[in-house]
Amino acid sequence: MWKNEWREPVWGEIDQEWDLIVIGGGITGAGIFRSAVSAGLKTLLVEAQDFSFGTSSRSSKLVHGGFRYLSNRQYHVTYESVQERQRLLRGAPHLVTPLPIILPNYRKYNYPSWVLHMGVIVYDLMAPKWNHRMLSPDEILSQFTSLNPIGLIKGFRYQDAVLDDSRLVLRIIHETVQDGGTAVNYASVERLLRDKKGAVRGVAVRDTTSDNGQIVEVKAKMVVNATGPWTDEIRRELKASDRLRLLRGSHLVFEQSRFPASEAISFFHPQDRRAMFIIPWEGVTLAGTTDIDHSKKQYGLIDEPYAEQSEIEYILSAVEFLFPQLKITHNDIISSFAGLRPVINTGAETPSKESRAHQVWNENGLITVTGGKLTTFRIMAKDTLEIACASIGKQIKISSKRQMLKNFQTGRCGKLKEETCDRLCGRFNEEAEQLLHLAKPDEFKNIGSLTTTWAEVRWAAASERVVHLDDLLLRRTRIGILLPEGGKSILSRIRQIAQPELGWSDIRWEKEEARYWKIWHTFYSPKPG
Repeated sequence: MWKNEWREPVWGEIDQEWDLIVIGGGITGAGIFRSAVSAGLKTLLVEAQDFSFGTSSRSSKLVHGGFRYLSNRQYHVTYESVQERQRLLRGAPHLVTPLPIILPNYRKYNYPSWVLHMGVIVYDLMAPKWNHRMLSPDEILSQFTSLNPIGLIKGFRYQDAVLDDSRLVLRIIHETVQDGGTAVNYASVERLLRDKKGAVRGVAVRDTTSDNGQIVEVKAKMVVNATGPWTDEIRRELKASDRLRLLRGSHLVFEQSRFPASEAISFFHPQDRRAMFIIPWEGVTLAGTTDIDHSKKQYGLIDEPYAEQSEIEYILSAVEFLFPQLKITHNDIISSFAGLRPVINTGAETPSKESRAHQVWNENGLITVTGGKLTTFRIMAKDTLEIACASIGKQIKISSKRQMLKNFQTGRCGKLKEETCDRLCGRFNEEAEQLLHLAKPDEFKNIGSLTTTWAEVRWAAASERVVHLDDLLLRRTRIGILLPEGGKSILSRIRQIAQPELGWSDIRWEKEEARYWKIWHTFYSPKPG
């Protein structure tokens, strides 16, 4: 259990020489952190914002091989991803869960059904498993009664997996801290420290929560840059040329009652045949995603991406084509979010043609890892750590059998519903028992139509390194994107539960609330920007 007074002790001990410093608290940094501590390295992870603040809380929520990558001939990426999906399904039950996906084929796509059928077969064989079937139009329409029947030729059902991306990051970091690692959020790297030969040997890190913004110089034998979209910004200090192509993927969120989806749907946009998804997730329905070049110049000094109006219209037009009877409009959107894919720039004609493979390189002692995707984070961590250790003459071999997460602990949840018990154990593993003791009896009820419980709000506030209210509402829980108006209707009860656990005064709470609303309206509302 992370106590709320944890920051001062960490900053009091941070000024020492570490074996490894990891810059970046997303899924890639978390995976490297986990692997390094498991290998016996004294490791520090620093994150400029909140853990999972960037792409790792704004993904499509899929753990998948990337069926569309087969058409781009990215066979190795798909194979690795399918294998890692299976590993996560085994190693993180009830956090990573199976997701049936329907793939309808329409005449206007101009895709022969046999080609899609072969793709589904190859996708399964990579696992290897055999869990797909062909569907007739009538079978699909019996499952999705509002689906567009015009031109529907055939369909296929296959399986991927779904997760709460932010919760995966948090669990990995938390379990690694339990095993001796040190991690701190809101710790911004101001500059790299270099030895007389110019090699990177540490970082100057600033505590952005302190009044004086204290800066501490922290030395290390190795420094890893795992900052995702901010990769090139760190590398520029070494006068290295940019290597990333930032691609923005935006999503829209709808209430399940308005846009019901019992299973996920993979489909092609009617305008450009780009692969998209509709996904049931955490009690809502997600629709997305876009894949367009992102220019930070358009955003000025704003670090958070958001769904632009053209992207919202693009997604809505796809929804309108697929479900014309529902008459979904802009007024039905309850929230939106956007993430940045940090892919290696190869100059591909369109964003969707860029490879999702990762790369690791050493630039004067700074080990950078980028590209890749959430599903393959374990492989990215393995490759990065082996290269980092080799650069200082330290040989280390990461076992392919080593798990990123601790063995799943089956909870003894008393009279709780089985699905609630599974949810809590999947997210909090061995700490679920402590959560049960901390929560009040009536807090195990779901929050409205969501799968989130009030007990999770109390636990996050009490023990999950919440620094700001948006940490609690957008990442520890996902209430800010799952409920209309960012959860405004229940904020008084959230305050009643969370404020005492956080130890915030009334003045502090009101400041945090103002900050949260500004963030939500700018980046997560139905009309962001």
